[in-house]
Amino acid sequence: MYSYRRCPYAMRARMALQYAGVQVEHREIELRNKPQSMLRLSPKGTVPVLCIDGLVLDQSIDIMQWALKASDPDGWSDLDESIAQAWIKKNDELFKSLLDQYKYPNRHSELDQAVVLADAMELLLKPMEVALGASKYLLGNKMTWVDVAIFPFIRQFMMVDQQRFAKLPLPHVQRWLRQHMESELFISVMDKHPAWRD
Repeated sequence: MYSYRRCPYAMRARMALQYAGVQVEHREIELRNKPQSMLRLSPKGTVPVLCIDGLVLDQSIDIMQWALKASDPDGWSDLDESIAQAWIKKNDELFKSLLDQYKYPNRHSELDQAVVLADAMELLLKPMEVALGASKYLLGNKMTWVDVAIFPFIRQFMMVDQQRFAKLPLPHVQRWLRQHMESELFISVMDKHPAWRD
């Protein structure tokens, strides 16, 4: 699997593979010097890319689903699929663009950062706070793949300005985030690897 340590899409894929006990050869890429072997498999040039027995998966959710079909010991897939997809759509299609605007204000100088933060709160962070106030995880009292899929993006958002994030009225989100960041699963997929060379 071609991966990049800090990419949230790659993080969610690595966590699912690790959870499922799927052993892969990890190939860490450099964003400025992507290996030709990866680009031949997936010309779009983004990570993660999983190649296994001739099958190429280059969407992180597809890799997660493939891993869970291989093994799902704690029942991460026991959920309402329509609710799951609604959360993922909100995160991947809408929140991700706000995250980029928040993380790279110099690229979006026309935008007011306070407005970007307020939009992110309304779109995803407040709905998450409501859900996590009612149950331990986003879809109930048991962790599902949706928690793992969204967590790396919330972590990245938090890391833009940790002091500001700590002051937001999101105690349940902050508890949930801490739990994931301190988990053995997350820590186990964050080892540093030397850059892969073809």
